[in-house]
Amino acid sequence: MSYPPDPNNPYGQPQQPGYGYPQQAPPAAGYGYPQPAAQPMYGYPPVAPQRMSMPGLMVTARVFLFIIGAVQVLITAGLLIGAAGAKKVANEHTTGSDTAIFGNAAASVLLVIGVVYLLAAVLSITLGVKFGSGGPATRITTIVYGSIALLLGLGVLISSITGGAQSQVAGAAVGAGFGVGIGVLWIAICVLWIAAVTTRDGVAWFNRPRY
Repeated sequence: MSYPPDPNNPYGQPQQPGYGYPQQAPPAAGYGYPQPAAQPMYGYPPVAPQRMSMPGLMVTARVFLFIIGAVQVLITAGLLIGAAGAKKVANEHTTGSDTAIFGNAAASVLLVIGVVYLLAAVLSITLGVKFGSGGPATRITTIVYGSIALLLGLGVLISSITGGAQSQVAGAAVGAGFGVGIGVLWIAICVLWIAAVTTRDGVAWFNRPRY
């Protein structure tokens, strides 16, 4: 005749859960128990966000901004040198004479134009730099800058065509032709600036998320 095992017997066999014995759940993770590490889903490794590359049209516009900025710096230097020369000529003549008056006026005009070109050079180079990291404000500034420059280019083109048509002097005709070429080139560059930042790729570039 068999007897059930004594639970208080230290030499008895360990109790096995079975019929009539409730299953014990493993201790829940909490204070004093390590948390199980989260495992990534099989077949779905973590994907790092990809950096967007600058559109090709914007790269071209950026290069032209740097080139135009460098040319504007050279023009500024030439205008300031001319202003200094005109001022020197004015100082060498008697105050109130026609030469002195003309020299001072020419120096003032050249100085003002030189300052304008210097500010334009700073803006061109700054926009070129900000193309890499700027946002919507850079895009809007480029549109305004390109629009104003486009109007100036149209003015140069129209005045060159009108002056060349009315002039009968060979030298003036050559100068008018040069002005027409400069005007057409400047208008093309301004259109490139505006188009680069108003196309869908340009808008997406300036609105891209920053990481």
